[in-house]
Amino acid sequence: MGFRVLASDVLDPASIAAMRDAGLEVDEKTDLTPEQLAVEIAAYDAIVIRSATKVRANIIDAGTKLKLVVRAGVGLDNVDVAHAQSKGVAVRNTPAASSNSVAELALGHMLSLARHIGRGTVSTKAGAWEKKKLGGVEIAGKTLGIIGIGRIGQSLARKASALGMKVLCSDAFLTQSPIPDIAPMVTKDELLARSDFISLHIPFDPKVGPSISTPQFATMKDGVYLINCARGGTIDETALVAAMNSGKVAGAALDVFANEPPEANHPLFAQEAVSLTPHIGAATVEAQERVGREAADIVIEFARANS
Repeated sequence: MGFRVLASDVLDPASIAAMRDAGLEVDEKTDLTPEQLAVEIAAYDAIVIRSATKVRANIIDAGTKLKLVVRAGVGLDNVDVAHAQSKGVAVRNTPAASSNSVAELALGHMLSLARHIGRGTVSTKAGAWEKKKLGGVEIAGKTLGIIGIGRIGQSLARKASALGMKVLCSDAFLTQSPIPDIAPMVTKDELLARSDFISLHIPFDPKVGPSISTPQFATMKDGVYLINCARGGTIDETALVAAMNSGKVAGAALDVFANEPPEANHPLFAQEAVSLTPHIGAATVEAQERVGREAADIVIEFARANS
């Protein structure tokens, strides 16, 4: 029997075809419960997942043949990476494939906040005509602070700069900006104090907790706009609501939440100056094609090297 691959989340059909054309045995089982996955995984050499499937320690232990876990996406929050590595199981992701789509969503949220697009849509459909209430601001000439200047942050920086924004960046893992002519590096505190818009592009570390909470809000300008298309938990949502109620934060855009999906009575839902989406940063046709192809290439290359 050849190299067997389980696709436990929906992948672009072309990526499945590519793996099969390379001689791999690929099964698509996208509705498995965690209990069913713990049984099924024993038959496979590799598993390809997106965000729905959780590859925790028990799944890795049950995968007696498992050699490779591929996350078709950026984050590895749903994989117990350390346990996998301790068992000799390789873990890979596709960090570059969805960068542009996430950056475009962050930019879209920024424009939505600046011009009240979401609120205007809802109120107009409800029969209101809030023309006098929905005066906005231009983003041109404003300062955008990007926390995390990796691939997505760099992509957003270039787009924002092209639209006339001044861009600053900070990064806990870098001492110099990779694009200093567009986004000079400053300290996080300086970025918070100088920015009119702040966009997060960082992972969430549960050992550290939120990167933006009450002390950070206190450092920001009054009337700042905050965008998070990175990871839920990086912003203290309770502190964010308090900052919005006080007027410190003029508007907030979130594609990710600490708990997904959030509860129907989430306090942010009572705020008018919000732009919210259900974790769709990479959910474009183009990104999913690239993500799927990159994931397939990783599996194919690994299978050839380990056959």
